[in-house]
Amino acid sequence: MTHAAPAITIRSFDPADEGAVIALWDEAGLLRPWNDPRADIVRKLTVQPELFVVAVDADHAIFGAVMAGFDGHRGWINYLATAVAHRGRGIGAALVEHVVGELADRGCPKVNLQVRADNDAVVAFYERLGFGVEELVNMGRRLIVDDPAARAAERA
Repeated sequence: MTHAAPAITIRSFDPADEGAVIALWDEAGLLRPWNDPRADIVRKLTVQPELFVVAVDADHAIFGAVMAGFDGHRGWINYLATAVAHRGRGIGAALVEHVVGELADRGCPKVNLQVRADNDAVVAFYERLGFGVEELVNMGRRLIVDDPAARAAERA
């Protein structure tokens, strides 16, 4: 199933998209040294790969990407990014609505996502799409440590 936004089509991620998607995530400021984006892509492609989608134009250039998932209790949205030069065109909203629709089709009762606390623009973006800030404590425990040194060597 594909949805269109102004001059874009949303389609499933293809492994050939990896470089463009990682560059997009980097441009959007989503990458962190402790998360290897290539490893995150490999992991996603083993679990609900159909919920990893990209927004492309008629020339197949990638302008947006998002990962989503459903664990049977909650849906999650991760790694949403749109190209800085193309923001304000509805690409991010189209990506969110696409994966929200996919999650709803799976019977997902609620969608969660995380935004860095100081990212007011992104919080406002999600609020415009009907998401609300919840007073929760976010906790995590790393089970796999991505090796930043190995990632740097791979890029060299």
